[in-house]
Amino acid sequence: VHLVEGDLPPIGTAVRVEVDAARRQAHRRFHTATHLLCALLPYPVDGCSITETYARLDFHTDEPFDKEAIQAGLTRLVAEAHAVGHRWISEDELDANPGLVRSMSVQPPRGLGRIRVLEIEGVDLQPCGGTHVSNTAEIGAVVVTKIEKKSAKTRRVVLGFAEPADGRS
Repeated sequence: VHLVEGDLPPIGTAVRVEVDAARRQAHRRFHTATHLLCALLPYPVDGCSITETYARLDFHTDEPFDKEAIQAGLTRLVAEAHAVGHRWISEDELDANPGLVRSMSVQPPRGLGRIRVLEIEGVDLQPCGGTHVSNTAEIGAVVVTKIEKKSAKTRRVVLGFAEPADGRS
């Protein structure tokens, strides 16, 4: 979703759009990395945040997390260079496969007859309308910066990058 300031121009009006490429790339990298995290940790997601400097997912579980094992899994999945793409499924297909939805509170938008799903080849498949890289290798060096016990049933994993998305230090 792109928000504009002020009134919307009439339909058909030519407009100029400026995209902060470095910020967008950071979001694409982090967003795809959170999908890898979902593939490694088979728990429902009950919160998330993706910014240009970090990403976090909150998982609904009372199980302890092994930071080193998660780090090793993410590093492996990034290095394996899995193709990332999307496709569409019908709402009926989603209903027949409710396990595709990992979020506890946010459901995919309905009413158009189809749902966009992200597919990381051989790794993850879930409804998602966000921006992603086209190959897991494009994520780069992702780092598990913190694991927190937020409540009796919530474990938070925070991700960062070894270097900024735009290559600047």
